[in-house]
Amino acid sequence: TMTEHMIQTAMLAEENHSPESLICACLLHDYGHFIIEDPDDLVKNNKDGNHESIGYEYLKNFFKKEVVEPIKYHVLAKRYLARNKKYYNHLSEASKVSLKLQGGILSNKESKDFEKMPYFKNAIKLRKFDELAKKTNIKIKSINDYKDLLNSQLL
Repeated sequence: TMTEHMIQTAMLAEENHSPESLICACLLHDYGHFIIEDPDDLVKNNKDGNHESIGYEYLKNFFKKEVVEPIKYHVLAKRYLARNKKYYNHLSEASKVSLKLQGGILSNKESKDFEKMPYFKNAIKLRKFDELAKKTNIKIKSINDYKDLLNSQLL
């Protein structure tokens, strides 16, 4: 499920000794999908739901900038990383479809501009954890295990 994916992403950030703000960003990175009425319908109609912007706009009212900025840019990070053939070839078919809908691979100029952004590194880390957090039949934490972390990252 989407919730399991988000928890797996946070668990990977924890296992890699990431700061709490990045773990929280990983936990919430796809929150915009819960706000969009039917994300699958968007894909069927060749539309991007902008889940990263929708999630960011909602979550910025509650969470620190260090949490929400990587969320805002995690799709841009995918478009950046997809410049690498090995990364692109490793994407699932669904990710390749959404990549196209999200604007495709970044140009050199877009990439250089992205690299200058303050939360570039954490957006890239979040994206890499995101790509790895798609395993099935593994033991994952409960969302309740993150209550203290979430509270610590509130405004």
